[in-house]
Amino acid sequence: MLPPMITHSLRRRWQAMACAMAVTLLSGCAAFSPDGGFGTVSDLARERTGQAAAWQRNPDAANSSAARVAELLRQPLSPDSSVEIALLNNPGLQARFADLGVAEADRVRAGRLANPRIGFGRMHGGGNTEIDRSVMFDILGLLTLPATSQLEQRRFERMQLQAASDAVAVAQQARQAFFQAVAAEQLARYQAQVQEAADVSSELARRMQQVGNLSQLDRLREQAFAAEAQASLSRSRQRALAAREHLVRTLGLPDASVTLPERLPDLPTAPHQPKDVEQTALDRRLDVQMARRSIDATARSLGLTKATRFINVLELGYANKSSSGAARENGYEVELELPLFDFGSTRAARAEALYMQSLHQAAEVAVTARSEAREAYAGYRGAYELARHYRDEVIPLRKRISDETLLRYNGMLIGVFELLADAREQIGSVTASIEALRDHWLADTHLQAAMALPLASTTAPAPAAPPAKPPQTHTHQPPPESQP
Repeated sequence: MLPPMITHSLRRRWQAMACAMAVTLLSGCAAFSPDGGFGTVSDLARERTGQAAAWQRNPDAANSSAARVAELLRQPLSPDSSVEIALLNNPGLQARFADLGVAEADRVRAGRLANPRIGFGRMHGGGNTEIDRSVMFDILGLLTLPATSQLEQRRFERMQLQAASDAVAVAQQARQAFFQAVAAEQLARYQAQVQEAADVSSELARRMQQVGNLSQLDRLREQAFAAEAQASLSRSRQRALAAREHLVRTLGLPDASVTLPERLPDLPTAPHQPKDVEQTALDRRLDVQMARRSIDATARSLGLTKATRFINVLELGYANKSSSGAARENGYEVELELPLFDFGSTRAARAEALYMQSLHQAAEVAVTARSEAREAYAGYRGAYELARHYRDEVIPLRKRISDETLLRYNGMLIGVFELLADAREQIGSVTASIEALRDHWLADTHLQAAMALPLASTTAPAPAAPPAKPPQTHTHQPPPESQP
């Protein structure tokens, strides 16, 4: 009969061994998820952009994305379709999505016990042969397996947030590139009208100077304006080409054969008025959530480091030895790192420094998020008010002036060049109104990104009228898209 203390000790050892075996069996159940964890990424992206992302993990997924992109390209682009194409097709984003697969592989590996190591040695001499065999298991890894698995799980979740953040950033870039490309081409078309009218007025001035009805100075002024209009047209066409190529790169398309709308979307009837901009940014921004996850992961890593600071390597295994003419000897072998020179203080100090670093980084991210949200909203309201000012004040005034000038010309109270001079003054106003509308939509996109919240959809632009080619009397009238 064994003493009670010995019996209790044996029972505790058997319980510990049973727990270790259960953990080992559970570790073998660690497996890859069906979608690689991308479902969470797609949901996070949809909540913040209004469009879901797609990961081309295999040929079937790539073919599905390609078919959807082709379907979207058969219609003129819109802000929403540009975002969807970028999330489906941007090659840089697809490359960053691959990091999610790497993180999942690390998570699965952390949930499995390290493979055992087999040792074999053979010594021969003096007519005798000695053979050593051993099988070693990582006991420390087994004991810390639950903590390590949880740590890698949190790192994987942080990588999901990072992938979603990359998707949101690409969506913002696509939306901004769309507005810049449409505005650049709209300005180029208007500048082409200006240049055409300038050429006509220059030719008229030349003929009138030949018959003595116009001074050489006035003719040179008209010629100089035509030359400057040609230079402005060249610059605007180059800007339109660059903006289109930037849009194409962002969408991940092989060429620039995309159809853009004739003009920018109309200004909304009222500006967005989100509630509690700062708190919304703190609650929804993915960089803030990643900073919080980083603190949690670092804290858990610090706890694991402190728990294993004195024992870094602990391995246990079965061993046997056989010699010529002797019976086989069986036993076990233990490998333990002795903390003679490093008691784990360096690893603990490093973990504590990393934890404090993550705390300060999280504080910085929160401060930046709140500031960016305030700045983005102020910029959005300023851009909206400026675009509305051009729409409701400047352009109507210019139109009234143009109408009055045309009446005076028709009544032969002024000459054709006075009429043309008034038309030239409208060029700056029309150009500034288009740029103000463009800046509004860019500020709208920036506000969405700063708050991580999809705002109301843009108003679809009305079909643009074909550009008219009137005589010089109203060649420089504001184009239909710039009038209220």
